[in-house]
Amino acid sequence: MESANASKAEFLAAKEATGPEPVSLLTVLRGHRVDPYERWTSIRREHGDVARYRYALSDSYFISSAEGVKRVLLDNASNYTKEHASFAMLRRLFGDGLFTSEGSFWRRQRRLAQPAFHRQRIAAMSKLMAAAAVEAAERWEAEAAGARVSMVAEMAKITLKVVGDALFGAALSARAAVVAEAWDVLSTQLTERHSKMRLLPPILPTKYDRDFRRARRTMFGVVDEIIAQRRAQGRETDDLLSMFMHARDEDTGERMNDGQLRDEVVTMLLAGHETTAVALAWVWVLLDQHPSAAEKLHAELDRALAGRAPAAADVPDLPYTKGVIEEAMRLYPPAYIIPRHVREDDVVCGYRVHKGGSVVISPIVLHRHPVYWERPDDFLPERWADAEAEKRRPRFAYIPFGGGPRQCIGNGFALMEAVLVLATLAQRFRPRLAEGYAPKPEFHILSLPAGGAPMTLDRRAPRVGVESAARAGA
Repeated sequence: MESANASKAEFLAAKEATGPEPVSLLTVLRGHRVDPYERWTSIRREHGDVARYRYALSDSYFISSAEGVKRVLLDNASNYTKEHASFAMLRRLFGDGLFTSEGSFWRRQRRLAQPAFHRQRIAAMSKLMAAAAVEAAERWEAEAAGARVSMVAEMAKITLKVVGDALFGAALSARAAVVAEAWDVLSTQLTERHSKMRLLPPILPTKYDRDFRRARRTMFGVVDEIIAQRRAQGRETDDLLSMFMHARDEDTGERMNDGQLRDEVVTMLLAGHETTAVALAWVWVLLDQHPSAAEKLHAELDRALAGRAPAAADVPDLPYTKGVIEEAMRLYPPAYIIPRHVREDDVVCGYRVHKGGSVVISPIVLHRHPVYWERPDDFLPERWADAEAEKRRPRFAYIPFGGGPRQCIGNGFALMEAVLVLATLAQRFRPRLAEGYAPKPEFHILSLPAGGAPMTLDRRAPRVGVESAARAGA
């Protein structure tokens, strides 16, 4: 996409954005802690939809209008790049995969990966999603019913299996626990390194840096081993890894080499399972907090499925189930921050955005902007059944998967997976928040329920009435 920057005259005619007092580098290094949602909401209220502030070494522009977000993510996306300190840290983990790469290399990788996420392909993979959810339900009934569990951890087990099976067939299953343990170390350290401005790569002989390097070697070693095994077999299979290995660039005829394959697979394995797990954990929290929504969900599932496991063909008959997930991602989008680097001077919504600065977009703030949302802080899955309201709302008012050319390639996969997992488990269980637990977000790489969302797993039996019984026998 070619740049469409403001002209020099337009830039000079624009206003300078205002913002809060700067936060010094020394303050950050001393352990500056603030709730980002509260801080960004306050900035939006006091300084408008384009605000400018200094945080440590970064000259930042906080943009919280749908029009401004569209400018950054779509209309002039080439001017707002991932040449940003946050992505430099993430490259230490993901390498140069779709999430972190830029320019012509990113466009090539996106073209090669896109066919793997075609709608028909996702429908075919839905069997893996439903099977993983059924397996989890059976495990809960055998081992955990009535027990206290971390819902974040439970959902991550399911989504790691789904993504692992979709990528590798069954090759990851035996090593899933090793991958999960390595990811725990890496994600925790990435959060700490970002918040404490640890800009050096993990090269020091300290235990902290050694733990990072060991976890990264473990993660990459598992993926490298599976790729090598697949190369040795020399045959095509139905999983995503095989599709990536055999995809050819239309312009050059080139395929991904092993290093490029590994980076893409690690990106999809880690980013693909964790975000969906966190979204589902928030779904369970919100359903327990809103019993009337849970009743509507159960009524829809009982009517449409009559106790059987769902399939891709059932998704159109589960609009409220899908609305529950979309509303949870509105209130608590796992990816709560979208940072970009400003390549050249530009104008956003009448304000100057200077070259070299950082743009910060927060879906969690945008998703609760009162201009776009009625009762913005309320959990209302019904709002997603209002087609007219959705038409009135700007496209970039809701961006749980980002937007523009860099929108998450796996958004359709993730939404299908979330619907099928929720539909399977909610028929048989009604998880309850642990006594005394007050859910609130913790802002790490993703926005997680604090403490992993401890819940108890209460069983429920589907209510199969006359209508649903007739549908089941049809």
